[in-house]
Amino acid sequence: MVLYQPINGYCYNSDTHFLFNFICENFKIYKNIKGDLLDIGSGSGILGLLVCSEFKKINLNQCEIQKMFQFFSTKNAQTNKITTNLYEGSFENIEFNKRFDICVSNPPFYHCDVIKSENESLKIARYNDSLPLEDFIQKSSKILKQDGKLLFCYDSKQIAQIIVLLQKYKFNLESLQFVHPKISKDATLVLVYARKNSKSLVKIFNPLIVFNEENEFTKEVENIYKKSSTYSIKADFE
Repeated sequence: MVLYQPINGYCYNSDTHFLFNFICENFKIYKNIKGDLLDIGSGSGILGLLVCSEFKKINLNQCEIQKMFQFFSTKNAQTNKITTNLYEGSFENIEFNKRFDICVSNPPFYHCDVIKSENESLKIARYNDSLPLEDFIQKSSKILKQDGKLLFCYDSKQIAQIIVLLQKYKFNLESLQFVHPKISKDATLVLVYARKNSKSLVKIFNPLIVFNEENEFTKEVENIYKKSSTYSIKADFE
C-alpha cells in the first residue's frame, strides 16, 4: 500500500500497525465482517485503508479535522483504489448522517500536561486535549449501531479510566492487548476492543513485545510489518 505523508506534520507510526493487526486478530471470530466503518481522526488514512483492504465488504468512512490530512486521506484512498466518504471537521461536532457498524481510531492520547511540540499539526494529532478520552468514547457510542464495535489504541497508563468510561457509555470490553518496548519494560500502549451491549467475558491477548534484548524487532513485530506492507512517500501539501 502506497501512502503519501506530509513532509512537515504528523506521520503514522508503529502504533497503527499494531492496532491493525489487533483488529485482524479480533475479527477472526466473525464469519462475515461487513458494513460501515468510520476511521476517527484518519490522518493520512492508513488505518481505515488497511482494514478495508483486508476486509473487502467494509465500506470506508473517514473523519478528519485538519485540512492537510483531509487532503492526504482522500489522496491515499484514491491511490489505493478504495472508495471513501470523508467527513470534514471535529469528531465531537460533526453531525453524522448514519450510524456505523465499526469505529477504529489511533486517537491523540498524550496527556495535555506534558511539554508539547510547537508544531500545531503535531499538537492536534498527539495530545488528548484536542479529543478528550471521554468525548471520544461517548461520541463513538452515540454513532455506533446497537452491537457496534470500537477498536482503538491508547496510553496503557490510562487503562483504569478507559474501562470506567467504556462501562459508562454502554460498551463491554471484549479484548485487550498490552504492548511492551521490551520484555523487561513496562507496557506503554494498550489495544482495546469494545462492543456495545455485549456480555462477553474479556479476552487478554499475550503481550506484544516490540524489541528483543539485541534491540532487533521480535519475530511477531516483523510479521505485523510484513502483513501491513506499507510504502511511504513524503509530499508537500498545497
